[in-house]
Amino acid sequence: MSKIVVGMSGGVDSAVTAYLLKAAGHDVIGVTLKTWSGADGSDGGCCEISDARRVAQALDIPFYTVHCESEFRECVVMPFVEDYLAGRTPNPCVVCNRTLKFSKMIEAADTFGAQYIATGHYAEIVRLENGRLAVKNAEFADKDQTYMLYRLTQEQLARTLMPLGRLPKSEVRAIAGKAGLPVANKPDSQEICFVTSGSYADFIEENAEGFEPRPGSFVDENGTVLGEHKGIIHYTVGQRKGLGVAFGKPMYVKRIDAPENKVVLAPDSALYSGCVTADCLNFQSIPDLPEGETIAATVRIRYRHAGERAVITRCGGCVNIEFEKPVRAPAPGQSAVFYDENGCVIGGGRIVG
Repeated sequence: MSKIVVGMSGGVDSAVTAYLLKAAGHDVIGVTLKTWSGADGSDGGCCEISDARRVAQALDIPFYTVHCESEFRECVVMPFVEDYLAGRTPNPCVVCNRTLKFSKMIEAADTFGAQYIATGHYAEIVRLENGRLAVKNAEFADKDQTYMLYRLTQEQLARTLMPLGRLPKSEVRAIAGKAGLPVANKPDSQEICFVTSGSYADFIEENAEGFEPRPGSFVDENGTVLGEHKGIIHYTVGQRKGLGVAFGKPMYVKRIDAPENKVVLAPDSALYSGCVTADCLNFQSIPDLPEGETIAATVRIRYRHAGERAVITRCGGCVNIEFEKPVRAPAPGQSAVFYDENGCVIGGGRIVG
């Protein structure tokens, strides 16, 4: 049996993870990373300490809080703000998992003399024939979280357990209820954990130093002015609702031109692209993709995207991704994640265009 540090967010998934590991006979320690406090003093969505502590008490396991607010702000929050100001749509959870959450959890495990950490993610960690580790799609696609985990390193994966990969959410809740866990019926968190009130745009205005909202122009693909927007931070690629202007026909955000402070609008048919480029690469099932070489994969361009077959070619520090069928509204700043035929993550990167 192992000593395992379980990352406890205060939600039902991490609670059941801790329960299952203790029931299997492991020495379990609960740890919550305190990453954020709202302006009203409320916890962030991933660090609801009071609920996590109640679960630990119910399970009769030790519980500790690790404060990392300053690192979280530097590594996750400020890049999120800067991406929106640059016209990108970021994936803060992807960044947090690699640069903060798993690293801090492993540090805690080392402090407590634990062999492993465990999380409530819906994914599996598998060792492949080539000896490498990769996250693999959860058994039930509606809860699969591998898209958010593609940047994890081999070292991080080797120290991590994810017991919920083959369970449906309904069974997780049933286990929690049967075990008498106090968060059995707690709703899932739906928003970015540090945006505890208001909109993303409100958050950016409050946290971007020296920033002042600057209206600009909606333009069509030819540059013709269609109206005025209220600031690029209010828009993302593919958006239709909330534009604030009537155009007589459905129009969508195709591109955000931050240097010119323009939002390019187009009909839905113009949002499809057969090729995207990605940088900030990380590979899991393979060590790397050598320059000029190609690999076939299924590629997801957003969290809820089902994926599309594509050929990926390495070009310097980037990859070019050629899709068999055009994909709708690839957004700079989002991730493109590559999967093999068995649902294992090959790797991924940040969409740049």
